[in-house]
Amino acid sequence: MVNDRKRFESFLHSVNLVKYRELYNPIKIVEMDLDRNIHALSLLYRIYWSERIFLPYEDFYNRYLKEKKTELEAFRTKIQMCESCFYKGLPARIYRTWASIITQIQGAYVAEGIFGSGSVEMSEELDHKGADFRITYNGSIINCQVKKESYSREVRQPKKGKAKLDGEWLEIGYFVPPGDVFENPRKLDGSYKKPYLRFKSDKRLERLPNGFVIFTDLLFVPLKKKLSG
Repeated sequence: MVNDRKRFESFLHSVNLVKYRELYNPIKIVEMDLDRNIHALSLLYRIYWSERIFLPYEDFYNRYLKEKKTELEAFRTKIQMCESCFYKGLPARIYRTWASIITQIQGAYVAEGIFGSGSVEMSEELDHKGADFRITYNGSIINCQVKKESYSREVRQPKKGKAKLDGEWLEIGYFVPPGDVFENPRKLDGSYKKPYLRFKSDKRLERLPNGFVIFTDLLFVPLKKKLSG
């Protein structure tokens, strides 16, 4: 359990975010709503949470293409998009989902480390009911929604509405400034920019050298104390 979190965070350290942003940010071709049967959510949860296999994005995307080949072709035909355009835009579209979901998966690994093995659930079904992951501890059920506040267009929209799930709801809001704020955190007068100070003051967060933002134990330690009575 602890080793799974360490392995996952080691994997996040290895992600070349600069390369992916340069490669995929300019591509906005496949931006329409996707049919549910070609969403990447189920495969993401299965690989990175259930199977605990931490594939680089390229390997994940190839597995996604293999598993969804028939469904993807049916969708492409339905929307009448040329093959070259569709398969140029699709990797960028799936990457944006991949990058946001693996962030919340890291949060689930943190929760598992705090609350214990078997205490955290993640699935496509829970996702569609509004919960990014679910914590069960000491007789309490907490449905967690992870919401990133950012100027980036790549951020997943927060889930609307909360389906009928038993338990309480916890919205985990966190702020991440644009990358250039970290590159140049000071104003001309030498003082730190407000977005930089806001991020640095949030001890629930840590920014890795490659720019990935992850959660720390402080995200859930106060909650465990509260639930422990």
